[in-house]
Amino acid sequence: MNFDFREIITATMVLFAVIDIVGSIPIIIDLRSKFGHIQSEKASLVSAGIMIAFLFVGEEILKLIGIDVNSFAVAGSFVLFFLALEMILGIRLYRDEQASSASIVPIAFPLIAGAGTMTTLLSLRAEFQPINIIVAILLNIILVYVILKSSSKIERMLSKNGLSIIRKVFGVVLLAIAVKLFATNVKGLFI
Repeated sequence: MNFDFREIITATMVLFAVIDIVGSIPIIIDLRSKFGHIQSEKASLVSAGIMIAFLFVGEEILKLIGIDVNSFAVAGSFVLFFLALEMILGIRLYRDEQASSASIVPIAFPLIAGAGTMTTLLSLRAEFQPINIIVAILLNIILVYVILKSSSKIERMLSKNGLSIIRKVFGVVLLAIAVKLFATNVKGLFI
């Protein structure tokens, strides 16, 4: 196993920015107030399972339909770019359907392990070793669990302005990552 701490830290930061669990606290708080208790453990485990499975099976699915990882990574860089714009500008370019319950479906998928996360995982796979990405996923899931468990305390600690600032900072980080991902993988399309 080739653990590379630089890769782990980079992948962890990328996934943290894409999952945006801190920015999702208002959504989590709203779901909790509408539907009651959120099962933090279950949501975290299901999210981890989805992400790790997609990390390995996603590339095979792409091969099956004739798309290479570089093409998917370039497409993923566009998704990350628009996610970053949403975070920075405070706008919604894409709106999911309203959740009917606070079960695994709205929390684990698509809130935590959504389309942006899936795209990011395959994009990271084009650059990093799978073991380092798995460690990054697990580190993020631990953080997701802690935030889900203590969302009401976090809401009291940070004001709406505090959450907004954090979201914008991670939006800028994600925007820079999207540009780097595009620049790294676009060359592979023409080779």
